[in-house]
Amino acid sequence: MKLQINDSVRDVDADGDTPLLWVLRDDLGLTGTKYGCGLAQCGACAVMMDGRLVRSCVTPVEMAAGKKIATIEAIEADDLGKRVVVAWVKHQVPQCGYCQSGQVMAATALLKQNPHPSDADIAAAMGNLCRCGTYNAIRAAIQDLAKDGEQV
Repeated sequence: MKLQINDSVRDVDADGDTPLLWVLRDDLGLTGTKYGCGLAQCGACAVMMDGRLVRSCVTPVEMAAGKKIATIEAIEADDLGKRVVVAWVKHQVPQCGYCQSGQVMAATALLKQNPHPSDADIAAAMGNLCRCGTYNAIRAAIQDLAKDGEQV
């Protein structure tokens, strides 16, 4: 099957029920998307499918056919994604960094849908788990983007 990933069409030879995460990581070498819990609970595997956040560890690859998949590898090609990364650096969000690709994808998806989210919107959208406890820095980075709109 053909997948459109990060604006490139890629041929994939995988069973339709293979989780998208394994196709990204093992078949296509896009290792920025991480395996966390394997249960769609932690968000380390978050990618965007047609602009919506999905947990790739439980998304069968057949569901990705015909849709645009964006991974962390291409996030800086997106203007908003690039601003999210700049805000992450400014607020020194990453600590161990393992969950951060999913966090950046979630924040970018949130800000695409709601450029000026409230604290409640941020809390509702950012369900990713971080063992380092970077939640306050993540919220500050998103608030900074929401406040400034175009500036970070």
